[in-house]
Amino acid sequence: MGVGKGRTARALADRTRRYTVDTDDLIETMVKMKIRTIFAEHGEPYFRELEQRTADWLRKNVSNTIVSTGGGFFQVNNISKLGKIVYLHSSVEGILEAIMAHPKAEKKIKKRPLLQDLDQARALFKQRLPLYRKVSDIEISVEGRTIEDVADELQKRIKKL
Repeated sequence: MGVGKGRTARALADRTRRYTVDTDDLIETMVKMKIRTIFAEHGEPYFRELEQRTADWLRKNVSNTIVSTGGGFFQVNNISKLGKIVYLHSSVEGILEAIMAHPKAEKKIKKRPLLQDLDQARALFKQRLPLYRKVSDIEISVEGRTIEDVADELQKRIKKL
């Protein structure tokens, strides 16, 4: 939810000469709809079904690839079979600061349905935090850091696993 998963994945892919895919991009291509439209027209449960289908496809068809996901993707069944799981950590306030500093801040906020209600976003973050930590192999704090710095640390930590 706005911590720089996609940008970090691309930076890591550049360093490791691997491909990168984004599950939200795969889902948008699969159903020919933007994520916010899927949420608005079909609801979150349908979107979570699409995430599971995407995870199943990745598990069967993709290897040696860096995959960035949406914030709720950790809920898919058998996520650990996809590979090493990295949790990029930031507070809700840190996420908002990073988004608001972006030249296209308004567009970035609009594209994140779960950030439309900040109280709800904070509650969701509090609920998900222990779950993120439970499924992740690596946790990295991204608050106040550059993508390059985060990708460097991630590359070093992955080598140790």
